[in-house]
Amino acid sequence: MSYEKVLQAKKIIIGTKQAVKAIQTDKVSEIVVAEDADRRVINKALQLAEEQQIPILKVDSMKKLGKACGIEVGAAVVAIIN
Repeated sequence: MSYEKVLQAKKIIIGTKQAVKAIQTDKVSEIVVAEDADRRVINKALQLAEEQQIPILKVDSMKKLGKACGIEVGAAVVAIIN
């Protein structure tokens, strides 16, 4: 599952704003998005990823995604860096 991908990634960027910045600089190999995240929060990241043909992986829980990143709070978007 995608949680394992996040755990195994050498470098990740956590959070929507930071992920959007990383996508704009062509550093991202794929993004992981929590399906329970507010759509307004993640739309920009999804739109940019689609435009740049970056693979989008979906997971069911922000809380679990945050835990996979090693943080105590939920994460809506995580970018996996090249």
